[in-house]
Amino acid sequence: MANKNLFQTIAGRLLPKADAVNEAGGRAYKLSPKAALAQYAITGCLNGTFYADAETQLQNVIELCQKVDAEFIAKLAVYARERGHMKDMPALLCAVLAVKDVAMLKAVFPRVIDNGKMLRNFVQIVRSGAVGRKSLGTAPKRLINEWLAARSDEAIFKDSIGQSPSLADVVKMIHPKPTTESRAALYGYFIGRDFNADALPALVRQFEQFKTGESAEVPKVPFQMLTSLPLATKDWTEIARNAPWQMTRMNLNTFARHGVFAEPGLPELIADRLRDEEAIKKARVFPYQLMAAFTNTDQRVPAQVRDALQDAMEIAISNLPKIKGKIYVFPDVSGSMHSAATGYRKGATSQVRCIDVAALVAAAIVRRNPNAEVIPFSDDVVKCSLNARDSVMTNAEKLASLPSGGTNCSAPLRELNRRKATGDLVVYVSDNESWVDGSTRGWMAERATATMKEWAEFKQRNATARLVCIDIQPYATTQAQTREDILNIGGFSDQVFDVMAEFAAGRLNADHWIGVIESVTL
Repeated sequence: MANKNLFQTIAGRLLPKADAVNEAGGRAYKLSPKAALAQYAITGCLNGTFYADAETQLQNVIELCQKVDAEFIAKLAVYARERGHMKDMPALLCAVLAVKDVAMLKAVFPRVIDNGKMLRNFVQIVRSGAVGRKSLGTAPKRLINEWLAARSDEAIFKDSIGQSPSLADVVKMIHPKPTTESRAALYGYFIGRDFNADALPALVRQFEQFKTGESAEVPKVPFQMLTSLPLATKDWTEIARNAPWQMTRMNLNTFARHGVFAEPGLPELIADRLRDEEAIKKARVFPYQLMAAFTNTDQRVPAQVRDALQDAMEIAISNLPKIKGKIYVFPDVSGSMHSAATGYRKGATSQVRCIDVAALVAAAIVRRNPNAEVIPFSDDVVKCSLNARDSVMTNAEKLASLPSGGTNCSAPLRELNRRKATGDLVVYVSDNESWVDGSTRGWMAERATATMKEWAEFKQRNATARLVCIDIQPYATTQAQTREDILNIGGFSDQVFDVMAEFAAGRLNADHWIGVIESVTL
């Protein structure tokens, strides 16, 4: 009989050697420049994370952009904005294109810079000098002029929220030529120059009349334009009655604080809005944002409104694909996963943690695939039993409340190997900063990662099995090297589930996630 230990040793030597050290000091594999840039673009918010500050992220992105072609940067900017629903990183990629390839910037500008916030981000980044220039330049100015010309007066006014720069600052920079009297009046209104008040767009006149008290009718303008005004309960009630979906989700506690829910019929109206399927799709909401809203609502928010957030979550994941075969999901519950999912920003740090996102992904997979088994891990596997019939919110909260420790990514695979388990798909949701299971000193540094070793053993029993590593932080290493049976993907939008399902079904090409990005049509 053949010596099993001998052949296991040889198999271990044939595994790819770790070629990087991760931010936590553990053995890891470098992502390719394209994969690393995609990871930053789809998870980075240019804020400080558990292991890296915002400046380091920015520097890494700029350096990676020098290593890839402009067409990939353009496609990635579109992918990150349209499918990943990101803000800062797509604007940064467009700013890079303003220096690297103006033709590519022109091809993607309207799709990526799709609202006033994105426009201000783009202008701010270019003028900061971070991408190598401080002036906008002729071509970007022309694109901004075209952006303004393509929008109605009302749309531009609603997009004028925010500072540093404000939309008024942008108008001063590029000197757009108005083609109508109302547009000329609007630009004058923005920059403080003489204008014909009678020619102002109707919405602007309504807003000014409300501000001065000439009108008691609350104008249908963005919520942020009204918060500094002395509003009565009836005004707040009117705002809540007409609020769009995202604004409603974000301001439930504000509405409760101002007595909105005491108005007969308002709780029912807002609950129906929150569970409206079309509105949920149009809002491009992250499932974790629904979980945050549910978790953070106080007791003054009626139970039926809180229940509607749970209904909205079920709707948001209802289109997630079902995956054939036996699935194992490994959410990382270690200490670093308790950091803010979108990084630290003074005065504006998200209350949603990486562990909340990991828990939500695991709970969503179980909800859509009841046979899936969830094995949380930190230093080792953590015992937790989930009921697939429970709501996503309930299961996510249960996972997010588990005790934490160090990061040992190989632990759950080692547990499956101990059981001699069989399966078809293994899914990690982690920041991939494993260190408990891998030294980078001496001869140990020459070896593969422990995760890769355990995966090789699992594959001996499950030849067709596939491994998906979902990374939710902007770092550039992984614990399992991308190959035919291993997918590394980043992000926390529902696009992750679609790519994962395509991979599990064997319908992705050899480049996997990068191939999906490169398939974007410009």
